[in-house]
Amino acid sequence: MKRAAIAELFRRLRDLDPNPTTELHYRTPFELLVAVILSAQATDVGVNKATKRLFPVANTPQTILALGEDGLKEYISTIGLYNAKAKNIIATCALLLERHDGEVPRTREELEALPGVGRKTANVILNTVFGETTIAVDTHIFRVCNRTGLARGKTVRAVEDKLVKVVPDEYKLGAHHWLILHGRYVCVARKPKCPVCPIRDLCAYKHKTPG
Repeated sequence: MKRAAIAELFRRLRDLDPNPTTELHYRTPFELLVAVILSAQATDVGVNKATKRLFPVANTPQTILALGEDGLKEYISTIGLYNAKAKNIIATCALLLERHDGEVPRTREELEALPGVGRKTANVILNTVFGETTIAVDTHIFRVCNRTGLARGKTVRAVEDKLVKVVPDEYKLGAHHWLILHGRYVCVARKPKCPVCPIRDLCAYKHKTPG
């Protein structure tokens, strides 16, 4: 996709949603960190249902540690891979207290040192909490970028690296959110909603859904 088309793509997405953000419910950086860890291979809707029960009871490293691993599982058992996620969250809480005075660190290296936190999770925190122009590539963004021709790549990291290069600076802060929402609601995996797509004429996808 040419530079002018990329700029137009993001201009249209911005016009539709000037202030995009995550659909995960949170009030503090720590709540978002827990929610993003829980969101791996799970829907935001499912995570929000679990954290709606959890956060009024425990929403700090100290209070979640007090629950213990088994206690935490009672609140997140509706989420896939909850056993591993409970273990990682408990270990992360301990490290936050030990190394960071209970605060969420703001460097990639420190974030990725936390159990259950990989590059994508770190990118979400850096972007949404700290306002950095990182782009977290999930399955939705990976699909949108390859389907439209915006940033093709065989791996998540390849797509991320291309996006960092091609997205105009003025759109980088919101790019992650615009693309994930577009993939979640319009450029869906099966039968994309091409007839109502605001960037249809810019898209290189050869098998557009007729309408």
